[in-house]
Amino acid sequence: MDKILEGLVSSSHPLPLKRVIVRKVVESAEHWLDEAQCEAMFDLTTRLILEGQDPFQRQVGHQVLEAYARYHRPEFESFFNKTFVLGLLQQGYHSLDRKDVAILDYIHNGLKLIMSCPSVLDLFSLLQVEVLRMVCERPEPQLCARLSDLLTDFVQCIPKGKLSITFCQQLVRTIGHFQCVSTQEKELREYVSQVTKVSNLLQNIWKAEPSTLLPSLQEVFASISSTDASFEPSVALASLVQHIPLQMITVLIRSLTTDPNVKDASMTQALCRMIDWLSWPLAQHVDTWVIALLKGLAAVQKFTILIDVTLLKIELVFNRLWFPLVRPGALTVLSHMLLSFQHSPEAFHLIVPHVVNLVHSFKSDGLPSSTTFLVQLTELIHCMMYHYSGFPDLYEPILEAIKDFPKPSEEKIKLILSQSAWTSQSNSLASCLSRLSGKSETGKTGLINLGNTCYMNSVIQALFMATDFRRQVLSLNLNGCNSLMKKLQHLFAFLAHTQREAYAPRIFFEASRPPWFTPRSQQDCSEYLRFLLDRSTSQKVEAFTDLSLAFCPSSSMENLSFQEPASSPSTQDGGLMQASVPGPSKEPGVCNPSTAAFACYSAVNERMVDSPDEFRCSEDTSVPNDSNKMLVNKDVPQKAGGETTSSVTDLLNYFLAPEILTGDNQYYCENCASLQNAEKTMQITEEPEYLILTLLRFSYDQKYHVRRKILDNVSLPLVLELPVKRTTSFSSLSESWSLDVDFTDISENLAKKLKPSGTEEACSPKLVPYLLSSVVVHSGVSSESGHYYSYARNITGTESSYQMCHQPETLTLASSQSHLLGRDSPSAVIEQDLENKEMSKEWFLFNDSRVTFTSFQSVQKITSRFPKDTAYVLLYKKQNSANGLSGNNSTTGLWVNGDPPLQKELMDAITKDNKLYLQEQELNARARALQAASASCSFRPNGFDDNDPPGSCGPTGGGGGGGFNTVGRLVF
Repeated sequence: MDKILEGLVSSSHPLPLKRVIVRKVVESAEHWLDEAQCEAMFDLTTRLILEGQDPFQRQVGHQVLEAYARYHRPEFESFFNKTFVLGLLQQGYHSLDRKDVAILDYIHNGLKLIMSCPSVLDLFSLLQVEVLRMVCERPEPQLCARLSDLLTDFVQCIPKGKLSITFCQQLVRTIGHFQCVSTQEKELREYVSQVTKVSNLLQNIWKAEPSTLLPSLQEVFASISSTDASFEPSVALASLVQHIPLQMITVLIRSLTTDPNVKDASMTQALCRMIDWLSWPLAQHVDTWVIALLKGLAAVQKFTILIDVTLLKIELVFNRLWFPLVRPGALTVLSHMLLSFQHSPEAFHLIVPHVVNLVHSFKSDGLPSSTTFLVQLTELIHCMMYHYSGFPDLYEPILEAIKDFPKPSEEKIKLILSQSAWTSQSNSLASCLSRLSGKSETGKTGLINLGNTCYMNSVIQALFMATDFRRQVLSLNLNGCNSLMKKLQHLFAFLAHTQREAYAPRIFFEASRPPWFTPRSQQDCSEYLRFLLDRSTSQKVEAFTDLSLAFCPSSSMENLSFQEPASSPSTQDGGLMQASVPGPSKEPGVCNPSTAAFACYSAVNERMVDSPDEFRCSEDTSVPNDSNKMLVNKDVPQKAGGETTSSVTDLLNYFLAPEILTGDNQYYCENCASLQNAEKTMQITEEPEYLILTLLRFSYDQKYHVRRKILDNVSLPLVLELPVKRTTSFSSLSESWSLDVDFTDISENLAKKLKPSGTEEACSPKLVPYLLSSVVVHSGVSSESGHYYSYARNITGTESSYQMCHQPETLTLASSQSHLLGRDSPSAVIEQDLENKEMSKEWFLFNDSRVTFTSFQSVQKITSRFPKDTAYVLLYKKQNSANGLSGNNSTTGLWVNGDPPLQKELMDAITKDNKLYLQEQELNARARALQAASASCSFRPNGFDDNDPPGSCGPTGGGGGGGFNTVGRLVF
């Protein structure tokens, strides 16, 4: 019969005829055959099954073998013996390799045929040893899947006792070596199916023998925590996570995070690879385990690991959002990573460039699932932009892309942010230095945030862009002087000449930080500026340093009894609160005359005046006022309707307007020894080279006992005309800039007003034109939180395009109703001319280490676009043909960027620093290359500083839809 069957299958007869004859052969199995005939039939059918040339031959082999084994079971038991099976597993079959899946399939079917035979027990014992040997040889996914099928049907073949633990551990290692070299959808589906079969086998073993679970998980961790650069464990290990009981999470994570034998490098690798598991389709609970491990590391303050992993993997997690199969888990992990990483914008800013493409892609497909996803994503984005405010150039495109989706309320945003931060109880993150961005396209050098030092960075960057001031600082000969000015000179030199993209001015910060400023806590930039300039640019007696401009009272401020500039913003970029500490009273300082051009420092508050006063009381007696500072508490009604946006001109008018001191605010006359009604006026008697204006945006609410920020938009004029009433009354102040404060009696004897003896007639005020140079912006909603950044540009005062071709007209200060700064002055014509030329002038946005190009239009609309971002400190440059340095020639060398040549020790310091910096860059590049090599995934689709404060910062292919409908949706 075997000869007939062999000739039939190799003949050229039609296939239907062959099938009829085969059916007869199968039916003949019921007849008696001797042992030799049976063995010959088993040999033939085995050969057809294992070496058949086509599917028909293999099918015939299976049909005939099953029929003859059923009716001739003793003969088949004798044929399918232990020696035969062992030979198949260890040597193969003729030309067939022992690792061929056909051999395992043959053995699987053979076991089914002799299940009722006693000899099957010997085969089970044999297979318990052989399957362990097979998994130790790291079989390919297909063979391992067939082995899993066999062991699932015949659990008797699974190793027992201690060998079962070893078998599970080796099977975990085998999964860790799985690879899928194909990118075709069919092969990818088959690969996922194969891995699923193996992971299901492990699940069954864990359920049957619980003692095997923990060793298996330990093997998983050992595999993914390996720092061996020559081996990258397969993401297929993610298939095991869904089978780990969730109730074990707490115990396992605590064990891992507190084990002293687990090094930080190993834990970092393990977490990175677990995040890679998000790419595995259909796996459940991966996001749960990733977040649990992130929280566990935060609980033991492993912040270095969290920072490194977040910055390394945040973009990969974001890119998983494109794929429907893994999108829910990826969004969950992305949300936790961003909401917990609240000490710096760096992680969020890594994904910012990809947000717009993702949003546009999902908006275009119109699927309900895409809309739901976008609502969740935009809520997260709004939370991040709220927390890391102060980056208008980055957020403008995102706001435009998500404008059609609902924006969460401020209360909800605060609630979301308060629930996840893992640094909320830590003031420092060890060894977490800020990572530098690429070289700025502007050519400007940024300043690295040293830990809540944006208040210093924004001020230094604004001062550096004040060209005349920078030139004079760089021109000073300060050899032998260890003063703050020398440190400022070094800092400016580095900013002007360094090769790096950002610079960390640690020495200058330590030398210039006011003693009452708490280290690593955000403070007020205006207060810092006053302290800095008081300590570095003054030998002359100064009557005022800056002008602090209060807002006119409005209906929105009816509960605010007075403005309290001393409580200016004490912000913290990481959300940590630090109350501000007022500085000491300013005393006349001493400075180098060669730097006196920058004389308007920024120290005196709007309600504090430190200049000679004159007043008149009702007894017609005039005495000079003492030098004590006087409180200015103005109460002027708001503008009719309140709909007009205030301008800096309005605030300056309000500042200079006469003030009536009556009632509880009467002036105490020492000459009369009584309180008197009086009128207080202030006049500017000498203009500064740079006019610094601080907008008093922080007020004290007596009802709720909190400090609030005034978010009113203020129009910033490009050209500002300052009324200056020069006088010779104060000879001691003839070369400084001062405020003339006049207290005038308004009682019944007002007509008898007399001038103080020795006071000369003051001249009429002149309008001195100023051009906007820098704007320091505060981003935030309160005085206890926020971020500083600045807009600035170079203005020398001698550039032809900025020459004032019209002489300011004389304006008489007559009454409190007069507009002290007329809107129909020549400055209107000049400003229009400057705006027309604005496109050719460069504005820069300085945001710590980030420096970008911008425009004056962006400066003007910043508050209307980002309501929390408001102008706080303004620097105006006086326009005068006599200003600036004469020429750019030097006998000691060429000027760089319009700056004077530096002294030799400065150039040597810069050269040395740049060499060290380049060496650091080379070392960092090597380290990144090694890290990238060790952290790279084995396969992918298509081949695929400390406690820096917030703000101190899409793949190809489409999204949308669901299911296994495209190759790109199988994500690895």
